Amino acid sequence: MSAYSKHSSRPARRGGRNFSHSRGYSGRGRSFGHATRRPQGGNRGAHRGQHIDVSRFIHKGTPVAEVKPFTPKNRFSDFPIDEALKKNITKKGYATPTPIQDSSIPHTLEGKDVVGIANTGTGKTGAFLIPLVHKILQDRKERVLIMVPTRELALQIEEEFWGFADSLRIGAVSCVGGANINRQISILRRDPHMVIGTPGRLKDLIERRVLNLSRFRTVVLDEADRMLDMGFINDMKTILAHMPKERHTLFFSATLSRDIETLIKDFLIDPVHISVKTGDTASGVDQDIIRVGAGKTKIDVLHELLIQPEFSKVLVFGRTKHGVEKLSKNLAERGFKAESIHGNKNQNRRERALALFKGNRVQVLVATDVAARGIDIDDISHVINFDIPTTYEDYVHRIGRTGRAGKRGKALTFIE
Repeated sequence: MSAYSKHSSRPARRGGRNFSHSRGYSGRGRSFGHATRRPQGGNRGAHRGQHIDVSRFIHKGTPVAEVKPFTPKNRFSDFPIDEALKKNITKKGYATPTPIQDSSIPHTLEGKDVVGIANTGTGKTGAFLIPLVHKILQDRKERVLIMVPTRELALQIEEEFWGFADSLRIGAVSCVGGANINRQISILRRDPHMVIGTPGRLKDLIERRVLNLSRFRTVVLDEADRMLDMGFINDMKTILAHMPKERHTLFFSATLSRDIETLIKDFLIDPVHISVKTGDTASGVDQDIIRVGAGKTKIDVLHELLIQPEFSKVLVFGRTKHGVEKLSKNLAERGFKAESIHGNKNQNRRERALALFKGNRVQVLVATDVAARGIDIDDISHVINFDIPTTYEDYVHRIGRTGRAGKRGKALTFIE
């Protein structure tokens, strides 16, 4: 039996809800109340991000039927990878590679540095895990570091890893803040093949001398743009300085800014550039605004939306940890099944909230932007921006949680 064990939880049961009906929204920019007022940049209490042109929150999604199906050049069976790994890929239900997988896996298998630019939810995790699991199977002395911006993304990657690595006798560990560091140290001492972590916790483990990166010759920087936005650049450089200079580096990002291009020059050697980005936003997402009129509050408007049957699985974004927690409790007091996720919650409570939402046992998950990336949950019917995001890039990543896997989704942004 392997020295490593997958952390698992009992699947959540599907739950229902019973809310009374009320009038809903219809039409573009529907106003609730007797009058509307446009946001004024100098108003007291104006939210950060209100400099974004409101028109950018309005867009009719492309009908799914109009999207030309992607035809991959390869099949998973075509890739020169371990046969046992191929069986696990089939067992996971992976039929054909996504565009980023189809384009990047061959180069990664050849040992080339890769820069992958792709929209969120396009299969980037499989794009690097599949060839790297194969790499470990070819040489079990191989050690891989995967650096990510958020706890949720690290745990999602680890979950994906165990699916690919089933019965292959290789191991991994997630090293993230908010979780028991002693357990992480214990697993690190077993010398796992893959370490997946956030910069802060990785740096802490290095300083405690329980994570020695001198043997790690492969590194993945996933959601690099988000790590840059979160101010992790110095930690990233410090961590990479502990690795051998000659290494295999994979770099994935949803955007390619001037700062990202600088990072690529600093961290990668003659990389293969792959871009399968299809646009700023998910093509299947209908985007609209909801103007909150005089005599109405945002929580009242949200209530009127959530009692409509089509709002079956809703991700609501707020700006602050305190505001998100308050909104979640307010919705629960109004009879909605709601949970929250934000930085003040410990890892166990965050995982529980995500499991309840993923398992359809709660209707609403209220989140800060910590959830805008790294959460892969099926069938989210609506994303609601209760508070306007700080940047348009944050908006793009928020609404990318719906309209996934060729399905339609809706995104609504509250304007006061």
